[in-house]
Amino acid sequence: MTLRDATVDDARSLVELWTACAEAGQGDGPEAFTQQMLWRRPDEAEAAEAMAYNFEHRARRMIVALDDDRVIGVVVGDLATVSPISRAGMLIVTDVHVHPEYRRRSVARLLLSAMAAHAEENGCEIVVASVPVQARETNRYFTKVGFNQLAVLRAVQTSRLRARLDDKIAHARGNGRLLAVRRTLRRRQEAALN
Repeated sequence: MTLRDATVDDARSLVELWTACAEAGQGDGPEAFTQQMLWRRPDEAEAAEAMAYNFEHRARRMIVALDDDRVIGVVVGDLATVSPISRAGMLIVTDVHVHPEYRRRSVARLLLSAMAAHAEENGCEIVVASVPVQARETNRYFTKVGFNQLAVLRAVQTSRLRARLDDKIAHARGNGRLLAVRRTLRRRQEAALN
């Protein structure tokens, strides 16, 4: 097994890997359905375009594991700072996927080790990993290698978020007008009593 940085030429292989991993996770419970909603199989051109975009932004790195010439695993990490006002570096591991046929063969360990070396090379003090909540085996593995729960990530479709926020803002504006009318009426009543 060998590791190397992913290239745009890996787009088709990575789509196949992501698809195999998504299909393998379908039986992971009701939360898996929500996770599956986020997955949409891209065509090879879209995947290549997305990869090119990500490679232009050098804070992102993708490392693939190969068995001969077959892509059997991938890890994706983003360099960032712990907060927008701190220079303390961190690496955010956003994806670790190992083809179901190659699990329990230390592929994830090798990929994470390579990403940890990348974090050290870039002066990162901490490594954070995003792990699907329903992925029990994955969560156990990350706990076993030293990761602690730090935060909860929540997801919503952009259109749904905008609709809900716009509705709340419109409702709040209506409440503001109602309160202004009530204040005016109170002042008028107080003035009439005096």
